Amino acid sequence: MEVLRPVLINVNGRIYRRNMLKEEHYEEEEDFSYMGPTESEELAADETCDTHVIEQTDKGYRCAIDVPSVLYKYIIGKKGETRRRLEFDTKTSISIPKQGVEGQIVITGSHKAAVSSAVTRVEVLVDSFRRKQPFTHFLSFPLNDPKIQEGFLKFKDEVLQQCSQDHGLEGSIFQNPAKLHLTVGTMALLNEMEVRKACEHLQECQNFIRDITEGKPLPLEVTGIEYMNDDPAMVDVLYAKVNVKDGSDKLQVIADRLVEHFVSTGLMVREWDRVKLHGTVINTVFRKDSTVEDAGGAGRHTVSEREAFDARRILKKFGAYHFGEFELSNALLSQRYSTDCTGYYTSAGSISFS
Repeated sequence: MEVLRPVLINVNGRIYRRNMLKEEHYEEEEDFSYMGPTESEELAADETCDTHVIEQTDKGYRCAIDVPSVLYKYIIGKKGETRRRLEFDTKTSISIPKQGVEGQIVITGSHKAAVSSAVTRVEVLVDSFRRKQPFTHFLSFPLNDPKIQEGFLKFKDEVLQQCSQDHGLEGSIFQNPAKLHLTVGTMALLNEMEVRKACEHLQECQNFIRDITEGKPLPLEVTGIEYMNDDPAMVDVLYAKVNVKDGSDKLQVIADRLVEHFVSTGLMVREWDRVKLHGTVINTVFRKDSTVEDAGGAGRHTVSEREAFDARRILKKFGAYHFGEFELSNALLSQRYSTDCTGYYTSAGSISFS
């Protein structure tokens, strides 16, 4: 990290600089300092009240914040040093539930501004380390309609028959037909409460989606293939292109609006200006490991372990391949590394287009 260009973190509209401590400290002991406007501590406390209620008690002030138990260790730090430093710097007391027990972190202090400062610093720590957690759920549009599955299996058979000699190409790197999908966005939902919140936020999207689809399923066609990188001779991901049959951008608009909504809730981090709609058909992360499932993010293999394949002949022969047509009727909150009775990912929540 450059000293003159520190990493900045946005928490509730306020910008914080991320300072790294000495290398001998564990990563849990990273510190953060505020770079916002030169306001008084009391004003800062009032702003924090917009998202967290700081209550006045007989002994001073108190604030309880929801933090998934998997993140407690980052607030505690090595041998409790992070928590002690936070308490010393802010003149507060920070009570954390036992590891593995879901609950609230309670911050108390004699002054409202001190509690506000501690809350803000805990929030920054939580936000920073949340981003390092692997995603657990993703918003998806299922492409596993029987007609699309049939077209995909035919595509797989023909590719393996005609291009089997191409470098790196083998049957294990093809997608599971029952799990064909479009990934809209990924989330790290770290406890049941966050999963419930995500389901509730998905339901909030029902009205605008039905406005876009006019309360009807969306007729789609899956035609053509493309690759992710710049060199068709060294490809890791090959995907099918999905479009609305009437040529409109309704599917793109729905996907972008879903991401916008979930980013605003803090459950999702925006990666791109627009969602790249693609249905993965081949991914080298699957190679010889049937337990790895693609959901638009990193799999269990590391980049160095992945062996690319030569897609030039596939693109030449199957570039305009027609997988089929179907009507998309719902958006799902899908659980990573899971399977339901249909073979698709287990759904934690869903909304209908009609």
